[in-house]
Amino acid sequence: MKTKAVSCGVTRRQFIGTMITATVLAGLTKDVDGERAESRWQIGCYTRPWANFDYQVALDGIATAGFKYAGLMTAKGGNIVTVKTTPEEAAAIGAEVKQRGLKAISMWGGSFGTNDELKRLIDNAAACGCPNLLLGGTSEKHADAYYKIVAECCDYAASKNVGLSVKPHGGNNANGAQCRKLIEKVGHKNFRLWYDPGNIFYYSDGKLDPVEDVAAVDGIVVGMSVKDFRPPKEVALTPGTGKVDFPRVMARLKQGGFTSGPLVVECLNPGDLASINAEAVKARRFLESLTGQTA
Repeated sequence: MKTKAVSCGVTRRQFIGTMITATVLAGLTKDVDGERAESRWQIGCYTRPWANFDYQVALDGIATAGFKYAGLMTAKGGNIVTVKTTPEEAAAIGAEVKQRGLKAISMWGGSFGTNDELKRLIDNAAACGCPNLLLGGTSEKHADAYYKIVAECCDYAASKNVGLSVKPHGGNNANGAQCRKLIEKVGHKNFRLWYDPGNIFYYSDGKLDPVEDVAAVDGIVVGMSVKDFRPPKEVALTPGTGKVDFPRVMARLKQGGFTSGPLVVECLNPGDLASINAEAVKARRFLESLTGQTA
């Protein structure tokens, strides 16, 4: 039996094949243009700006501001999740995140001193549905013991689908080059860098520009705390209003391989609740403009 022609000598089978190919290519084009947010940037906000309020108020503010991703950090009373938090409590916190239509994207759990304590933080991250545990590093005096614990827990974290990351945070992890040495020392693919351009300025007293520092972190960045800086030592400001040249930092990060992942606002201009919530909206719009995609 002859196959019926559609037009111009093209068979029905050829026509259908062409349409399928066009559909696939259209989907790929949509991804390249940045329309599918989850394949590019996960734009979120930490709870830190709402540190004087209960964490539920922070989550309300994050959701109302138009973010889809929340970073669990501090709230009234201190860190939301710590080594003392039980998995059941962490799961309840995760449920609060989900109830607001948010996804947990990063968790700060504070300090730890043993393998068991770090594993407890990893368990809590998994319990609240968070894929990355953010670490702050330690002093030079305790560095060997600290990163030995990290190295020994990387596989355990991977088994729980939790990545471990360190951020520039002073001491011997104050800049990109120092963080790279620590990551290479641990030598595990599940331990990477969570970049923080504001902290590069902060811990160098404004002398080291993240635009210059960022060249040292090619290939190791998995996320970024979106934090700005104002001299002499101020980071409690809304991104885009300070000294960090975010377009240039992002361009260099992309050049180094960070072409998708979490971008999580850490600080906003302080004020009352209404002011903080309004600043969160400004920060979300800033990141949408920076990335060319909606949150």
